[in-house]
Amino acid sequence: MPKLAKRMKKLVEKQPAEALSVSEAVTALKKFDGTSFDQSVEIVMRLGVDSTQADQIVRGSIVLPNGIGKKQRIVVFAKGPAAEAATEAGADFVGDDDLAKKIQGGWTDFDVCIAAPDMMKVVGPLGRVLGPRGLMPSPRAGTVTPEVAKTIAEYKAGKVEFRNDKGGNIHAIVGKLSFDQEKLAENVDAFVNLIIGMKPSAVKGTYLKSAYISATMSPSVKLDV
Repeated sequence: MPKLAKRMKKLVEKQPAEALSVSEAVTALKKFDGTSFDQSVEIVMRLGVDSTQADQIVRGSIVLPNGIGKKQRIVVFAKGPAAEAATEAGADFVGDDDLAKKIQGGWTDFDVCIAAPDMMKVVGPLGRVLGPRGLMPSPRAGTVTPEVAKTIAEYKAGKVEFRNDKGGNIHAIVGKLSFDQEKLAENVDAFVNLIIGMKPSAVKGTYLKSAYISATMSPSVKLDV
């Protein structure tokens, strides 16, 4: 049996059988550590939504209290004063037609794409490239905005976007395993509470079916939410 598979098998044996409070779940997750790198921590929430219905889509963003422990690579579609503001705010790449051509050529080496409202004619045709990667700017997600500098600052501070997939699941990074216990739990709590508060009025029956946290190379731990 490969070394990685053996490690995971041993960790699964330590996996809690019952759902735990957020604080307890973070404690359990930290006990799984044993890698040479700082693992990312992800939350997965299964929602009782019908993803084929527009009024049941759960989508948005949140600035986590303690960031995500990762530097976000940010590109911005803007020109004039907005482009200058984006550059000053620390965007990794700022452009308009030149940026569009670069992306159409296959370049997607970034984590966040922000666009000033007057740039959507340029950005619109990029939907086929950016959409499947979850990078398409959207007013609902706050990435189509006249306040590009403010939005850049939010992402640098730990803002994450989310949207339920076809199965009604939401995935998001909520920090690093090296985070202080309390800070990681605070991030998880903030995310869970936001999603609970976003329950679409059209949803019937159980809205939050289950929630789990896991690290890059660890079993998942069920949350009692």
